[in-house]
Amino acid sequence: MLNKQAWSLRIRSKIALGYVMILLMLGLFLLVVAGRITDLEKETVFLSDHDMKVHELTYQIEKDVLDMETGQRGYALTGESSYLTPYDTGITEWKIHYTGLSGLINDNPDQLKILSNIQNSIEHWIESAGQYIVDLKRNGQTQAVNAFFHNDSGKVIIDSIRSQFDYFRDNERKLTRERIDNLKASNDKLLVTMYILWGLVALLAALITYLISASIVKPLRSVIQAIHTIASGGNMSERISVKSLDEINDLGNATNDLLDTVQRQQWSSEQLALMSVALQETTDLPLLCRTFMNRLSVILELQYGAVYVLNGNKEYKRMYSYAGSEQQEIDFGKSTIRPGEGLVGQCAADMRMIRINNLPEDYISINSGLGRSAPKFAVIAPILFENKTLAVLEAASLTQWAPHHLELFNELLKMMGVTLNSVLTRMEIQQLYSESQTMNEELQVQSEELQVQSEELQVQTEELQNHTQELLTLNRELEHQKSVAENAAAQLEKYNEQLELSSRYKSEFLANMSHELRTPLNSMLILSQLLTENRNDSLTEEEQGYAEVIHSSGSELLGMINDILDLSKVEAGKMTVERDPVNLTELPSILYGYFNKMAEQKNIDFKVTLENNVPDIFFTDEMRLHQILRNLLSNAFKFTEKGFVEVVISRLEPPSAPQLSEPGSVLAFAVRDSGIGIGEMNREVIFEAFRQADGSTARKFGGTGLGLSISLQLARLLGGTISLDSKEGEGSTFTLFIPCREEEEGFDSVFPGVWTLQAAAAAERENKQPDGAAGADAVLFDKEYSNLHGKTVLIVDDDVRNIYALEKGLEPYDMNILTAQSGFECLQMVREQPDVDIVLLDIMMPNLDGYDTLSIIREELMLPELPIIAISAKTMKEDREKCLAAGASDFISKPVIIQDVVTRMCRLMGG
Repeated sequence: MLNKQAWSLRIRSKIALGYVMILLMLGLFLLVVAGRITDLEKETVFLSDHDMKVHELTYQIEKDVLDMETGQRGYALTGESSYLTPYDTGITEWKIHYTGLSGLINDNPDQLKILSNIQNSIEHWIESAGQYIVDLKRNGQTQAVNAFFHNDSGKVIIDSIRSQFDYFRDNERKLTRERIDNLKASNDKLLVTMYILWGLVALLAALITYLISASIVKPLRSVIQAIHTIASGGNMSERISVKSLDEINDLGNATNDLLDTVQRQQWSSEQLALMSVALQETTDLPLLCRTFMNRLSVILELQYGAVYVLNGNKEYKRMYSYAGSEQQEIDFGKSTIRPGEGLVGQCAADMRMIRINNLPEDYISINSGLGRSAPKFAVIAPILFENKTLAVLEAASLTQWAPHHLELFNELLKMMGVTLNSVLTRMEIQQLYSESQTMNEELQVQSEELQVQSEELQVQTEELQNHTQELLTLNRELEHQKSVAENAAAQLEKYNEQLELSSRYKSEFLANMSHELRTPLNSMLILSQLLTENRNDSLTEEEQGYAEVIHSSGSELLGMINDILDLSKVEAGKMTVERDPVNLTELPSILYGYFNKMAEQKNIDFKVTLENNVPDIFFTDEMRLHQILRNLLSNAFKFTEKGFVEVVISRLEPPSAPQLSEPGSVLAFAVRDSGIGIGEMNREVIFEAFRQADGSTARKFGGTGLGLSISLQLARLLGGTISLDSKEGEGSTFTLFIPCREEEEGFDSVFPGVWTLQAAAAAERENKQPDGAAGADAVLFDKEYSNLHGKTVLIVDDDVRNIYALEKGLEPYDMNILTAQSGFECLQMVREQPDVDIVLLDIMMPNLDGYDTLSIIREELMLPELPIIAISAKTMKEDREKCLAAGASDFISKPVIIQDVVTRMCRLMGG
């Protein structure tokens, strides 16, 4: 009986009962109000739909009558049928509107009677005035029409209709006001009803609230009084006792649980604060581990513990072990553990806590002065920081920990992780600081050495330019200038290998140097060739020998310039390779020596992997191999901001190996990176030479863009090739494939297919020897003289030295020679001198270059048949094709040979 009574008095039941009663009253209230609102809504809808529609239709019928009257009068005055349109429309529309209006007022006989009178008046007007006048007008009885309008009996009917409509609308307005008054009375009645019902609901709610609150507040005050007593006394051990069986009893029990939790949390916070203070005072790693374990043994009452900290070898080394109350280090178990090895290693790998219950007797012995015992419970937990396992802690206890002990243990491990990371970071910073000081000193020394070398290079470059100018006026000093140029070229080659980071500036220098040196050499070689020929027999044999030495030295200087420029070497096709035994086992250390420092500076992982199937020794040009790998690795590091760069050396056997010039095994040197990658559209472009932002002949800035192009040509020179596998945004893999020659025999120094067209032509010129004697030369000269004598040639070049050399070379043929130093002067000469027979046009000119000049001559001046020979210091195949496409008749690369120029002039002029 008591239990049933207690259950019936629970707070939930009391509140629910009160709410049910209030909801019932509200429901009744809503039903009454909803019914009344529905009636009001119907009345309102009737007012808006009925009354407004009635007024609208009366006005519409009146408008239809007005339209009929207007149409009748307009037709009667003009006789135009178009005026009958509103009349005909009104006759139809007023009947429709009349039918609608009579349907709306069929419940009002008085209004229906008035409306019937209006109908009779309208029909009477139509019969006696409207249609009557229309018929008279149609029959041409204009005098009858005028007589009708003189009396105008129709106007009286229209005025009567208007009066009847006004009376009709006044009656409707009275009815509308009556309905509105009834609606207001209904609204007032609804408000009174709502107030009465609201008062009843409020009175009932207040009564229910008082009864329920009285049954709740009284026992609740006793609980509050007990809580105040605990709070004022500060005794956390005192608990609340409630005898009732309702929610107050639940509140008392919950309060007691809260006190237990707060007491435990307060104790945990105190322990965390004490541990934090103890750890902050330590800066040494062993002392940190000792302090943490000793404090942990007091807090959690553990009898054994050990801390393993991650070292530089990716192993966990035991830093401190605790056992017994005397806190001594005991040497037992393994001192180092690898990730995944045992439970400690597995805990480090998985980064999760491992708990072990019911330990065996031989797990470990906890010793004291009086005896020993085996632990019953063990825990192995990782010490983490930013999702990385810095250390692992193993602890054992005679008693199993409570859940709140494990929670505190986790918080202590997090605190230890932060402190341990700070200590390790501080130690690493100290080590890096000492290393950085050493590196700064070394870099300072290297910077000073590079500064001195840069100054020497600048001085030597200036000397080379001065010597080149002196060659034009002081031929007897050519041998000395050649020596200086060779030394400068050797120094330039040395600095080219040492300063890879300045590749962009170096490329610009090489491209511009090629043009600047070839231009003066062109005139020097032409004039020295003329001196060698001694056409006027004015030189002694000794002087002719001097001229031959000058011409030979100039040719050697040109060869030296070609050796300096990697591009010129590739174009000439004479870059030979040396057959050397290459020790692949030494290659990783060599590459590390080149790029380790760069990798450390950019914080990039760099490694070189040599697979097992790769031979120790193979034969190729070691210098070219290193040059290609350094170029590929430099690009990889340049375009990689973070991640890795690696070189994988492997051996491929047919048929998986790519097809090279030699059959057999292939060595693959794969250079991978995690850089920006290369888009699909640019994969073929990057291997093309001279791919740069501004490649026009009138460009403002230089630069060749030869990096990967030269590497590909060198790879082909070694009998191999380079492939690319890349995805934009994810990285690239450049793979060098070369034949795996493990024997010295069968090795060609130059491989077929590597020479360019210019190289073949150069070789042909060098190997072609004259078959005839002096008499044959005389016959050839006479034939050329007969073709060129009296012809007019226009020489266009921005360098007066080249113009002078070509003039002297063409003097023996008695030609009319015109000169121009720019493209604009050339165009003016061609316009003013229509008898020009042939043009020798330099391509590299400022402002208006040779390409534009060619286009203007061919297209604007309309001279498609004029022979034009293009002369340029650029010797690439595409330069020749570009000149021919622009309109040139032929193409000669600098330095030119006079005999070659004469031969081509004779051919173009029909000789």
